[in-house]
Amino acid sequence: MLIYKIFRSDEWAALQSNGATDGAPIDVSDGYVHFSTAEQAAETAAKHFAGVDGLTLLACDAEAMGDDLKWEVSRGGALFPHLYRQIRLTDVLWAKPLPYDGQAHQFPEEME
Repeated sequence: MLIYKIFRSDEWAALQSNGATDGAPIDVSDGYVHFSTAEQAAETAAKHFAGVDGLTLLACDAEAMGDDLKWEVSRGGALFPHLYRQIRLTDVLWAKPLPYDGQAHQFPEEME
């Protein structure tokens, strides 16, 4: 199963440069890397990245993260994937731009 991480350009650049990262500031403060499922990603973008352009959507394989990935109750009582270690560049199966069209973020067709 694919899970998704939205990064700002500087966060994506840090992962590419360093090979691993603790994630965005919210990830560091919460102690885990926040991910979303395909069904949750648009709401995550709208809630946490409203109006932000220049984002990158990362797709990762949940099963490959093993026991470091926990499914925990979060927004609206839904289970969200949380990674309790750094996200590694080797975790990323693909990365695509997540443009903002003035109303909403435009997700790639691969997610549909």
